[in-house]
Amino acid sequence: MKIRAAVLEEFAKPLVVQEVDLEGPRAGEVLVRLEACGVCHTDLYTASGVDPSGYAPAVLGHEGAGVVEAIGGDVTSLAVGDHVVTLFSPQCGECVHCVSDRTNLCLAIREQQNLGHLPDGTTRLSRGGEPIRHFMGTSTFAEATVMPEIALAKIDPAAPLDRACLFACGLSTGLGAAMQTAQVQAGSTCVVFGAGMVGLGAVAGCRLQGAERIVCVDLSAQRLELARGQGATDVMTGGPDAVAEILELTGGFGADYTFEATGNVRVMRQAVEAARMGWGLCTVAGVAGRGETLDVVPRLLITGRRIAGSSFGGLKGRDQVPQLVDRYLAGEIDVDAFLSHRITLDEVNRGFELMEAQDGIRSVITFA
Repeated sequence: MKIRAAVLEEFAKPLVVQEVDLEGPRAGEVLVRLEACGVCHTDLYTASGVDPSGYAPAVLGHEGAGVVEAIGGDVTSLAVGDHVVTLFSPQCGECVHCVSDRTNLCLAIREQQNLGHLPDGTTRLSRGGEPIRHFMGTSTFAEATVMPEIALAKIDPAAPLDRACLFACGLSTGLGAAMQTAQVQAGSTCVVFGAGMVGLGAVAGCRLQGAERIVCVDLSAQRLELARGQGATDVMTGGPDAVAEILELTGGFGADYTFEATGNVRVMRQAVEAARMGWGLCTVAGVAGRGETLDVVPRLLITGRRIAGSSFGGLKGRDQVPQLVDRYLAGEIDVDAFLSHRITLDEVNRGFELMEAQDGIRSVITFA
């Protein structure tokens, strides 16, 4: 079938919206008609050329939601008409990681996914007979996509898909960092560095976990106001004095839990330093630049602080993303506040521009 898609032709160049060919689903695969897709920083990171694992040509996009239009052989958990959220972090339910409660990093299709292929080592996207690779196994900057069954989460059809798509990456990453990776305890003090999509999700996750005090740190007054709406009890303008101010707020001890959601290694260090001596846990969810390292004074660790990394919030997507969507439908998570701009597929590069200008939280492409 012919579809329109945004193709990364060359790194550091605008995406090119054009007609490409999409083959139907093979065994274990599903064809999804996309209805909405968020424009995420990870897409920009790869398009810019600084991603060491990037490849071109490829159809970018990974924060998608849509409706199942066709299924391949051996697909049992999904049917035509189901509403789904795309998952760059799949869940096969059978590999050594999936059967463990210690990680969400499914191993089933990881190798081929990192190469831009579907599980059988080929692509369903092409142009003039030449293959186009699948970004993060999803490629949702397109009218339709073919994905593995194990990389789709079936959700309640009552959820508007232009909101549900945000659970495909950024929002779930932040929520999960607090609820799954850190497992914030009720009555605790939390500090979140960064009030973008991931940071605001972490603020909401801390609130849902019953944290008593939630401090959000950012450079933008507008974003800090959004953090209050997600449950922040205190807000603070970021800068070199942030750690000292946090220590002052916490009686000199630091926070029980800190979260880093900026990707800035200097801020990551602040998040470690702001964690409480004895049991403070710093969860790093931001993606640092290529070759950057985190400089931490070892004494901070031997006096009880811990550092944890969090990919997709530690969530097992097929099981837990539908649960988060249900909590949104129950009124526990304010998703509307994150949807800043509605754009068309042809405006995808404007979505990147808005992101670089820090104009709003999320631009969402709609295909209706």
